[in-house]
Amino acid sequence: MGIENTGKAWETPKTEPFIRIENVTKKFSDFIAVNNVSLDIYKGELFALLGGSGCGKTTLLRMLSGFESPTEGRVWIDGQDMTSVPPYERPVNMMFQSYALFPHMTVEQNVGYGLKHEKLTKAQRQDRVKQMLDLVQLSQFAGRKPHQLSGGQRQRVALARALAKQPKVLLLDEPLGALDKKLREHTQFEIMNIQEKTGITFVVVTHDQEEAMTLSTRIAVMDRGIIRQTGTPTEIYEFPKTKFVADFIGSINQFAGTVKSVTKDKAVVACADWAGEITVDRDASVAVGQNVSVAVRPEKISISKKAPAKTLNAIEGKVIDLGYFGKDSLYRVKLPSSALVRVNRVNDQRGRETERVAQWEDKVWLAFEPSAAILLKD
Repeated sequence: MGIENTGKAWETPKTEPFIRIENVTKKFSDFIAVNNVSLDIYKGELFALLGGSGCGKTTLLRMLSGFESPTEGRVWIDGQDMTSVPPYERPVNMMFQSYALFPHMTVEQNVGYGLKHEKLTKAQRQDRVKQMLDLVQLSQFAGRKPHQLSGGQRQRVALARALAKQPKVLLLDEPLGALDKKLREHTQFEIMNIQEKTGITFVVVTHDQEEAMTLSTRIAVMDRGIIRQTGTPTEIYEFPKTKFVADFIGSINQFAGTVKSVTKDKAVVACADWAGEITVDRDASVAVGQNVSVAVRPEKISISKKAPAKTLNAIEGKVIDLGYFGKDSLYRVKLPSSALVRVNRVNDQRGRETERVAQWEDKVWLAFEPSAAILLKD
């Protein structure tokens, strides 16, 4: 069994969304936690709600689960209006950040706990529990208690318990937040594999950009109760639509400026921080005189001690900081305007000796192609 809509169901007009959030608002007294949000999620997606603390992502997840009711708007799952349906009658299950395992129960008992009230025979329950333990590769730990397991194993027990009832939708609230970096990276791929095997629609809440980018078919970036942009990880990273999204996802350099000229496929922007003009491939509708920002990812800027052959979007600066991270190096370069530019360079030399392109206080040239820049209007 695989993901049913790993393609682009969201780009096919005739495909009905599996989850539809329709003009949903949630107020707590005078505070608006979620503000008129509409969102479609398709069957078989591993969808991420991404944002910082207090952005409304967990509140939105809780409205999907039924633990919170919308102040306004409606929630649909598999064609059924769930807005007034209590949590225990919804075809969803939720995996909490704390895992909430019962310490006095074995792994096997924890996984089977939610099946007690299902219309299953004892043999059927045992078979379901065995299937779930096999799925998360914990069969050999069936008799252990939660305190006898590692953090990653407890996370998988919680996942198996959530999947045991075979929900149509699994909601995961910061599922990897309690794990260390290395284990978190490993577990991300385990979750992806499990989701693909079951074909269940997963909705994940996270504040971790890398986690969302790795896990998801699509991401909704939230800020102050509003969805700022929805798209695939590539779309969100390479084509952010707002300054907020560009800045929130990964690292980026932004140069404020004014549009000086526009052609069919190019725009020239006068930027004081760049001490000149920047030519950008025009992917947005802009007008001469309009205030914009030119955004460039650090890895898309070249750095060299020699002036580039093409002087388009090139400037000289001075290295004031550098860091070595093994696979790449980060340079912070000060421009004549005193603006700081971050540049990432992959350390691709063979062998263990990596010669840095520049050292502290070195004069260097920075350059990037018009296609590497993003034009942002707000």
